[in-house]
Amino acid sequence: MNPISARHVWRVMTFGTPPQSAPECCSYNLSTASGINSALQMLTSARLCGVGKHSYAKTRFRINATLGWTPDLSSEYLLQTHSLTKDFKGFVAVRDVSLKVRRGSIHALIGPNGAGKTTVFNLLTKFLSPTSGTIHYERHDITRESPAHIARRGIVRSFQISAVFPHMTVLENVRIGMQRRLRNSFHFWRSDSTLKQLDDHVRELLRDVNLEPYANMIAVELPYGRKRALEIACTLALEPALLLLDEPTQGMGHEDVDSVRNLIRRVAVGRTVLMVEHNMRIVADLCDTITVLQRGSVLAEGTYADVSRNPQVIEAYMGTAHA
Repeated sequence: MNPISARHVWRVMTFGTPPQSAPECCSYNLSTASGINSALQMLTSARLCGVGKHSYAKTRFRINATLGWTPDLSSEYLLQTHSLTKDFKGFVAVRDVSLKVRRGSIHALIGPNGAGKTTVFNLLTKFLSPTSGTIHYERHDITRESPAHIARRGIVRSFQISAVFPHMTVLENVRIGMQRRLRNSFHFWRSDSTLKQLDDHVRELLRDVNLEPYANMIAVELPYGRKRALEIACTLALEPALLLLDEPTQGMGHEDVDSVRNLIRRVAVGRTVLMVEHNMRIVADLCDTITVLQRGSVLAEGTYADVSRNPQVIEAYMGTAHA
């Protein structure tokens, strides 16, 4: 089945040229659930930008007819948790956290060190199992699913510490994420030359994240900012519908921070992003909704303007004037 490009979606929808926000080289693999979801989210974005209802319905019908089914887009929220709790033998790292991540949004989790942000990420991606509470994705209860099943559903994450294969090239790192398309996971006796059929797709993705000139460079030789971009590229190779970024700008200089901020803005088109971030300038610039955690519980939620003037949030970050 041929992929459908984001720019083609815009052409079909509007019968004209796509806007700047539509990626130049972005395609959705309609043979996977996450690819379908991302393509349909792109259509929803087009609809929200004023595309006619008739064109929207016709294009979505064409995709649905080809596939024979469609993800549930009737819910406003892609991901929801209810009373999520993690107790480490008496130490409660996450307590009664209820999140609602709106489809197509960039949602931030912020809070002081030790607030439980990364633990929430680990619970959502099933690196940890919750003590109690539930996680729903596309209205499906995924609370007890394995990390592999979570990834196949299109929930993909990055980590605080850059997690790439240091002695492989940039191209080879991204190609690993794309090998799933070949459905030959157990063909380990075959030559790696069989993977070259993916190289064009890999270079297209590297072009999207401004890494194509570094395709043949060994990953360990990349500057830190480029290495973080490579990690994001590796997550995109899995065609996520929900992208979880854990402190993507941690340890970066101003130049790299601006580069990664622009990269996140580009890759968020047609996707939902949930990110942990300490840089409030990035949060204010990118995020639609912000959830503030303190000591494992939700302290406040809303837009940046709302939470930045919340007295409890100010106290959590700055302390009080009284001893």
